[in-house]
Amino acid sequence: KTGTEHWWLERHRKDPFVKATKRQHYRCRSAFKLLEIDDKLHILRPGLSVLDCGAAPGAWSQVAVERVNALGTDPAVPTGFVLGVDLLRISPLEGAVFLSGADVADPRTLRAIQSLVPAEKVDVILSDMAPNATGIKELDHQKLINLCLGLLNLSQSILKPKGTMLCKFWDGHESRLLQNRLKEQFQDVRTIKPQASRKESAESYYLARLYKGK
Repeated sequence: KTGTEHWWLERHRKDPFVKATKRQHYRCRSAFKLLEIDDKLHILRPGLSVLDCGAAPGAWSQVAVERVNALGTDPAVPTGFVLGVDLLRISPLEGAVFLSGADVADPRTLRAIQSLVPAEKVDVILSDMAPNATGIKELDHQKLINLCLGLLNLSQSILKPKGTMLCKFWDGHESRLLQNRLKEQFQDVRTIKPQASRKESAESYYLARLYKGK
């Protein structure tokens, strides 16, 4: 193996989140990013409806199903709803509905989402979406910001008033533009870098709460 491949495999082998992923039966280590954010800021609660964008392979949906009680496991609290959307195929998950091979920017996908979600709107939009990387840092950054801006436009049709949006971004010169757009639409916007995000990674998350839409 090349030196880079060896370094990656060694880092992966020693990663405590990779080990915990296997132990706790999550589909990938990114589950721990959402778990950490939710443990601190309580964005997922029993009874809420959630749209998970860029859901494959389904780890965030697993967390959402648990936290919103989508399976009705706890009869003492309300039962929530989880819908995951991705261009890639997502293996079935009990407690979640998946739209595989679906582009969230396609108007047909929006109509499908509205037909599946209770009351046609959701309480929380989650996005761990990422574009296919070119390896050109600024271009990849711009593509991801555009995905997030598209999702923000979509929120006008599918996010309830006072709803929440959590979206991944890669740091760069357009990050402030996205942040400002979020601040126009939400009362509370903050930047989060979970511990499960590797230190050398440019990724962070914007958490936008209290949507001002109608």
